[in-house]
Amino acid sequence: MAKLLIGLALGSILGGAITFFTFVGVPRSSQTPGTPILPPDPGSSTGSAQIVLNQDLFNQVLNTIFSQISEPSFPLTINDSRSSQPVFEQASFQEAQACESTIRILAEGSGVRSSLRLENERISAPLAFTGSYNSAFGCLRFTGWAQANLELRFDKAQQAVFGRVNVETVNLDGVNPIFGGLITPLVQSTINNRVNPIPIIHPGQLVVDMPIASTGGKLQAVVEDVRAEVKESALNLYITYSFSGSPAL
Repeated sequence: MAKLLIGLALGSILGGAITFFTFVGVPRSSQTPGTPILPPDPGSSTGSAQIVLNQDLFNQVLNTIFSQISEPSFPLTINDSRSSQPVFEQASFQEAQACESTIRILAEGSGVRSSLRLENERISAPLAFTGSYNSAFGCLRFTGWAQANLELRFDKAQQAVFGRVNVETVNLDGVNPIFGGLITPLVQSTINNRVNPIPIIHPGQLVVDMPIASTGGKLQAVVEDVRAEVKESALNLYITYSFSGSPAL
């Protein structure tokens, strides 16, 4: 199996990591395009391009965002998949505001460091957070962390790879169980609805349309299939192409 590190795809996937951690994106829908990406078939001899991205790369992106930009913050919502732009606020400024229904992702908190983990054949992301909820019972302030996973999906029609974040559990620090029942679904629904779907490889990024100067024609290729596996703290993407040629006119 040919191993090829495609710079353009690398930049696109790196952009996807930034999208995930800063919750920046395009208008959202409740559905993530494409079908789930499966592991490669054992013993497959099909030629494909291989993109290898290690865990440290993604976490360097995340650390830079927290240390040099700001902590992402966005409104709490439930069952709302509408478009949203991120809100970046310095902590000192945010704390001075009246009670607002918002959640802010922290670099570290509640004994957890926000990060991306490539292990046990899955992509997981513990996310530390703090926030407040303007409820009928008054201002409820909370801290905690969420355990999320990232599912990869390939949309052949768009020639694109999307990610879908799924929050599995929400762990709150010392919140009364009655109020926890209000806050937990808000945190889970907000992260899921505000982030998804994540464009990881944008439409057309992997399509080949290359002029062959010596012949006057050009080589073309489209992606037929994408497979993925997590191995040794790295994400391996296997891109299978269908090639065609256009002779000179």
